[in-house]
Amino acid sequence: MPDNEQRPPFFVHPRALCESAAIGENTRVWAFAHILQGAVIGRDCNICDHVFVENDVVIGDRVTVKCGVQLWDGLRVADDVFIGPNVTFSNDKYPRSRQYQASVLQTHVSRGASIGGGAAILPGVTIGARALIGAGSIVTHDVPARAIVSGNPARITGYVDTALRAAGAATPLQPGRPGAGQETSVGRVTLHQLLLVTDLRGSLSAGEFVSQIPFTPRRYFMVFDVPGKDVRGEHAHRRCEQFIVCARGSVSVVVDDGAASEEIVLDQPDLGLYLPPMIWAVQYKYSADALLLVFASDHYDADDYIRDYDEFLALQR
Repeated sequence: MPDNEQRPPFFVHPRALCESAAIGENTRVWAFAHILQGAVIGRDCNICDHVFVENDVVIGDRVTVKCGVQLWDGLRVADDVFIGPNVTFSNDKYPRSRQYQASVLQTHVSRGASIGGGAAILPGVTIGARALIGAGSIVTHDVPARAIVSGNPARITGYVDTALRAAGAATPLQPGRPGAGQETSVGRVTLHQLLLVTDLRGSLSAGEFVSQIPFTPRRYFMVFDVPGKDVRGEHAHRRCEQFIVCARGSVSVVVDDGAASEEIVLDQPDLGLYLPPMIWAVQYKYSADALLLVFASDHYDADDYIRDYDEFLALQR
């Protein structure tokens, strides 16, 4: 390059082929990478050896793409994403040689997510913010924000930055104080040990509103026969309060106030969990026989639900 010609604000290895001018400042493109003309790549990215980037691809800032990855049309990668070596993306559910789609499915990888080496991502899925995809996983469905998934097909095995409270960890009953709440690390979420009476005739568990459970319910619903260990919940409420009891079997509940997150195992019929408004809650790891009983302070109102995690965080701020 002549001395009087301005150098681009990004680095391209002499053995790389970069046809796009839409490359952000301080991005590095290494040997044998090939970036087509229409691709857009943000600032401070690291595009490693033998990476191919097609035209209709948008990559945010501070993204790392390790060796041997192909990024096909329709892929949208947000800021601070890590894509491990030999990760496979696709954009056609039914590929045929020399048969082309009128339009491709978009796949979204949200900010801060990490995809382990050798994982395969099916077309049209969304990987949520800060999610973690285990190496070699086959992702066939959307992955919630902060979820840790692994396997074939990928299943949720945990949540990022979430403290685990052991099963049955509520404060034991104190005489004259059934239902007394124990604080958790999340917002005003509390655990309650309810009355349990057992004799030769069977067992009975009971709780009273509002002396033991902190609201008067207007609605209840039950969740049961959940296939496999699928995830439910994944939302917050603007006004509604809830009280959750796993009447049979076991289920894990992840509660999150935007600053702290805790996973609580409900595996006793005399153990209840109080969820105040503006708490993001997820239920997963249902046992095959699980029966979840939920009391709600309000009638059903679709507008009371917050189903987008980023919106929830924005409202918390």
